Amino acid sequence: MTQFLLTRSLRTLLTLFGVVLLTFILGRVTGDPVAMMLPQTATLEDYERIRISLGLNEPLPTQFAIYIANLLQGDLGTSIVLRRPALEVVLERIPLTLQLGIPALVISTLVGIPLGVIVARRRDTALDRFVMSLTLAGQALPPFFIGILLILLFGVTLRWTPTFGSDTPAHLILPTLTLLIYPLAIIVRLTRSSMLEVLNTGYVRTARSKGLSERDVVYRHALRNALIPVITVIGLQVATIISGSAIVETVFAWPGIGQLAVASIGGRDYPIIQTIVLISAAAFCLVNMVVDLLYFLIDPRIEGRTAR
Repeated sequence: MTQFLLTRSLRTLLTLFGVVLLTFILGRVTGDPVAMMLPQTATLEDYERIRISLGLNEPLPTQFAIYIANLLQGDLGTSIVLRRPALEVVLERIPLTLQLGIPALVISTLVGIPLGVIVARRRDTALDRFVMSLTLAGQALPPFFIGILLILLFGVTLRWTPTFGSDTPAHLILPTLTLLIYPLAIIVRLTRSSMLEVLNTGYVRTARSKGLSERDVVYRHALRNALIPVITVIGLQVATIISGSAIVETVFAWPGIGQLAVASIGGRDYPIIQTIVLISAAAFCLVNMVVDLLYFLIDPRIEGRTAR
């Protein structure tokens, strides 16, 4: 276990360094933020003065070295547009993103796994075909399309819920519903396919031959072994939610880090973009490490195979 944690920690650091380097380079080859800040009537002297004040006059290797040195001290830079520390701006938006993401993930997990088990036990029935058709649509339809449909139906036609903003708890309903449809569809389909595979294994048939109830066979023997790929997918969805859903937040004007990322990309606000990507990558790596640890709890044999 210790060796596993050390190896994963080293890989995480290398991954984060690669993400920082790639984001740094791509952010600077897509355009000059000074052009977004100054009017067309600005002189070359104005451009040069702003570039010097932002440190953009230095060669890229020098800029990267300065950024890494500041990063190691906890300084992720100052927003070019907002003139505030980038980390402070991003941290203000994370709770709003989690207000959407955590309920979406919890609901999709609590509904998706039992529903996947149910349709697996009723394979090729009308219920199975109906649920699989819905989940296929949930995976295929883009979030912005689903969000617009929900706005037109519940916000415009029925007038049951507000359509944008974050002022009241009612504003959570439509964006959360939009955000949970995709992970719910994935969890249901993966749980079903994993359960169908496990239910045909020898140890499940042996458990049935011993006279165990169907409930014990399904939930104590089959489901536990079927959960490993499902947990992997749930872990990926956690990382996606933490990094923010830019499309959903933009459609519903929800002021989370997804909407902040879209605005920062449009304004070429390098420090904000780099901070969002770094936090998202760190969250992704952390969640994947937690998922790997959960494997050991579900199936202790994994630790033995890892040690060998």
